[in-house]
Amino acid sequence: MSVEKNQADRNPEDLAITIIGAGPGGLCMAIKLREAGFENFVVVESSEQVGGTWNHNRYPGCACDIPSHLYSFSFDVKRDWSRPYAPQPEILEYLEGVASKYDVLKFCRFGHFVERAIWDDETSKWSVHLDNGETIESDVVVSAIGMFNNIVLPAIEGLDDFEGTKFHSSRWDWSHSLEGERVGVIGTAASAVQLIPEVAKLAGQVHLFQRTANWVLPKEDDPYTEEQLEFFRTDPHAAAGIRQAIFDGIETGQAFYDATVRGELETVGLAAIDVVENPDVRAKLKPKHLWGCKRPLFSNDYYAAFNRPNLELVTEDIARITADGVVLSNGEERKLDTLVLATGFSATEYLSAIEVIGRKGLDLAEAWSDGAQAYQGVTTAGFPNLFMLYGPNTNQGSLITMIEWEVDHALAHIRRLVTDNLAWIDVKADRQAAYNEQLQKDIESIEAWADGCNNYYSAPSGRVVTQWPKNMSAYRDMVLEIDPEAYEVASR
Repeated sequence: MSVEKNQADRNPEDLAITIIGAGPGGLCMAIKLREAGFENFVVVESSEQVGGTWNHNRYPGCACDIPSHLYSFSFDVKRDWSRPYAPQPEILEYLEGVASKYDVLKFCRFGHFVERAIWDDETSKWSVHLDNGETIESDVVVSAIGMFNNIVLPAIEGLDDFEGTKFHSSRWDWSHSLEGERVGVIGTAASAVQLIPEVAKLAGQVHLFQRTANWVLPKEDDPYTEEQLEFFRTDPHAAAGIRQAIFDGIETGQAFYDATVRGELETVGLAAIDVVENPDVRAKLKPKHLWGCKRPLFSNDYYAAFNRPNLELVTEDIARITADGVVLSNGEERKLDTLVLATGFSATEYLSAIEVIGRKGLDLAEAWSDGAQAYQGVTTAGFPNLFMLYGPNTNQGSLITMIEWEVDHALAHIRRLVTDNLAWIDVKADRQAAYNEQLQKDIESIEAWADGCNNYYSAPSGRVVTQWPKNMSAYRDMVLEIDPEAYEVASR
């Protein structure tokens, strides 16, 4: 006997979903949606291919700073990483392979930038406006733009006056050769630590302009032998075992919370600096803040590079940039052919990097005037059917591991829209406020993060908006189940 469908019922194919970004988060969301029976979605990506930060960042030496076996999806564990910390081309190849394997490329719209997303209270739908003038009507919007999307340019007088070659590290110009050139690099954080040793091998002279010395620890990164790779390929449990061991190590070795562990890491870091032969340079490279106050960095060849005669560490402040170089605060000048801006990203903006208007005309930029805020990192009050991946206060451990749990949590909400026949779901403002009040208390209790560093963790207000103050497992357990009392809902 056939049962006639109730016209009020909703099926997965009825739900229109827009995913912003085709990096690891966007790809994971697309794969999980398909697996759950949702096929009516589009992935809007501003570049011409998948990969997100691993597509944009192609500077020499670019590599993962989390061991690669954990920096991959649990549903598609790569067995044959070439080395413990994979280089950028290998990670991008992995992400491209995942996109192809799970057949999500056909859902991607490349070369389109989302300018704004506007919620309509009457229709309970989002209008997603693209840079080509097109508008996509959606029941759900998933932000997968993450933290590292808007580049930061240094506020230095004369930056636009430089007449040589100039580019940001995340927009590396591979058409330009550095062979024999005088190269200046501004910044000493993650990208600089990786690119400096490689650039110094090519350039005639490199001037590294350092504002703050960072902790740079060594890492066990010898390439896997062919025998090891064959073992990983043939033993189905080998890669999974390594993955679990990495996870356990990160979970139990959190120096952010444990002063003893932090002290041990600082000892290792100071020992690593001892490879620098020049005592004056060695002293300038020693950090003056606690390990963990800024993003932890890892490299086996950064400090050794300072023993090269063509690499100069410059710690005087930059007064201005001229047409052909950099003038320091003491009046000295460094003539340059190429200027590399290794100055990172505006990591605290998240989705407010684009215009987003929610219920009753609420502007996300205004709602986040004190800094980006969310409930459990995924939803934010006043913006129904909007889910964020790698959202505010979810930066911890392996990005991809955290993303998977965020995707599962967002998908549980999206399922509710269908199974409960809902028009929208929105987290309650008071629950979000209480959550964030406790979150900031937990953050304030971490000594390293209160050490007065200049880092990307904090919004202009001083509020820490990037960091998750507990281990990864605590986050996983928190988002495993949805608390219905934390959300407002409206039936269709």
